Amino acid sequence: MSKASTAPKTTMQRFLDGVEKVGNMVPHPVVIFLILIAIVIALSALLSLFGAAVTFERINADTHEIETATTEIRSLLNADGIRFMYVSLVPNFMAFTAVGLMIAAMIGAGVAEESGLVTALIHKLVIVSPRWALTYILAFVGILASVAADAGYLVLIPLAGIAYLAVGRHPLAGLALGFAAVAGAFTVNMLIKPLDTVLVEFTNDAAHLVDPSTSIGLASNIWFSIASVAFLTVIIAFISDRMIEPRLGAYRPQDAAAGTTTDQSTMLGEQESRGLRFAGVGLLGLIVVFCLLTIPSWGPLRNPGTGELIGDSPFMNGLIGLIVLMFLVTGWAYGIGAGTLRTLTEVVGAIEKSIKSMGGTIFLFFILSQFVAYFTYTNIGTVMALSLSGVLQAANIGALPLLLGFIVVVAIIDLLLTGAIAKWAIFAPVFVPLLMQLGVEPEAVLAAYRVGDSPMNAITPLNAYFALVVGFAQKYDKGAGVGTIVSLMLPYVVWLFVLWTALFAIWQILGLPWGI
Repeated sequence: MSKASTAPKTTMQRFLDGVEKVGNMVPHPVVIFLILIAIVIALSALLSLFGAAVTFERINADTHEIETATTEIRSLLNADGIRFMYVSLVPNFMAFTAVGLMIAAMIGAGVAEESGLVTALIHKLVIVSPRWALTYILAFVGILASVAADAGYLVLIPLAGIAYLAVGRHPLAGLALGFAAVAGAFTVNMLIKPLDTVLVEFTNDAAHLVDPSTSIGLASNIWFSIASVAFLTVIIAFISDRMIEPRLGAYRPQDAAAGTTTDQSTMLGEQESRGLRFAGVGLLGLIVVFCLLTIPSWGPLRNPGTGELIGDSPFMNGLIGLIVLMFLVTGWAYGIGAGTLRTLTEVVGAIEKSIKSMGGTIFLFFILSQFVAYFTYTNIGTVMALSLSGVLQAANIGALPLLLGFIVVVAIIDLLLTGAIAKWAIFAPVFVPLLMQLGVEPEAVLAAYRVGDSPMNAITPLNAYFALVVGFAQKYDKGAGVGTIVSLMLPYVVWLFVLWTALFAIWQILGLPWGI
């Protein structure tokens, strides 16, 4: 990674350089996860031998009833564990949703990239946006990308790197900005998204333990979420401009991996302009089709039971399909207009090229899927989460300190259990009733969970897309590794967590409404 050579380094920059150096000394991510698998296997056997277990109440995801359950550590070295590892090798990989999302997204993104649409759009954005505003625009769009579930990881992050390169800025700073926006603020948005439906349902199930008449709606956190989006946009952009980019220094194209395009002229030629017009027509046609599928009350993409479009509906649950089609249609339309991708055979070739480039990532995901499955099977994360929550519950402190402590516990557990739904199914029946008895609204508890659950996503290797970001970085700096990403993301994680928690505390103290 290139470094600034003129200005003296600050203490923080030297610390992050040390983090990067140490982090990049670790082996290839595949080797890391193989080591972690060995550790989980040994730890599961040891903890199971000592009978580690915990009893708790949880929400049944199918019936939404509160049930009492006992979770004990399951060994991977007994007969059942060995059978599980043997028979689940392929099912673990097939159930790893990140693989399907990545391949689906790359079908459309591959066409858009090969046709030249991505580059043209970035150039257009650079031309029409003031230089100072580019960082804020990318941060804002990255946060909103969570409405499409995990698609933001696959689309916005690489686009942010290209956008930075197009204006002569360090592409790794763009990747870090995109990753921080997509992952570090994943649970909030200015729109209602599918995740909100599940989180609110579990919150209501837990609240009914105390008061069956108390329920919250899908927009119960909307005001706090909107304020958080604006607040986090400024923080992420500020950190990018004032901390990350100065440390990286000027970009050296010779550091890029072989085959990476680093020539990013911002001038649009006649063919590019014509291609963008064709892409606009293609996008308009796609919008018309989806309007017919969603706007009428009989629209097949509405919820067949309630008629809802936003929230729990086929349209929201399948947004990745819309994104794939959007890139596919507009990419091909651009190719026809610009003369870069005319025939269906050329389109198929572009898709094949993009899929072939993911060979290493798919293998990494295969190993990662085994680790996640083994870790889940052993119940180590669940026992740890419940043990920490039990300590906090017994602390006998006030409502606000308990909420802040809850945020810290969620953040720690997020390093091990990254699934927002799985964690909330465990935490909701413990903390929602407890805090309601202290006069805290369920909306506040859910808002606290959103704060604790997001920032650590940008630094935990258990995030399914962490390794993918390492791959993106290696395109622009062939020497980049895990340590590079950790050192880039650490300032975001620390400041997002501290300042967002402070915003939550101020909101709670002032008694501001959390939502509708």
